[in-house]
Amino acid sequence: MNVGVTDTTANTRSEALASALAAQDVVAVAYALRNDYMIVPQLVVNGEAAQVRVFGREGSDKRMLLLFSAAENYVRVVPDDINPQVMVCDGQWLREFITVHASTLEMVFFDIAGPNVMQAAPADLLKALSPELGQGDAE
Repeated sequence: MNVGVTDTTANTRSEALASALAAQDVVAVAYALRNDYMIVPQLVVNGEAAQVRVFGREGSDKRMLLLFSAAENYVRVVPDDINPQVMVCDGQWLREFITVHASTLEMVFFDIAGPNVMQAAPADLLKALSPELGQGDAE
């Protein structure tokens, strides 16, 4: 599991996810999430990247998880952030995160500032990330 890679030498772009989003191909997005990685915003607290940064609507206790195909796509979402931090995470990490936070996650958005926005319900992503589905791809 590739959790928390913030090293500046890390590859912060997933070509597989970017291509799937560009094609607006749900099956290809699921495949990319299971077999490649995604860029996940980190919340910086007291100068330390402490946890996943989620977003919410005012007056709601529900949260939205924003995932990106490239770190530069996240930077467009937070232009006033002088030092945006990201993690490079894989599908297993995403499956675990959604499972733990299922009661508060309302929606997952991909590349919300473009160039190719998609969204998915957390339950649909869990189905797409199921190990059984991944094994079926190999047959």
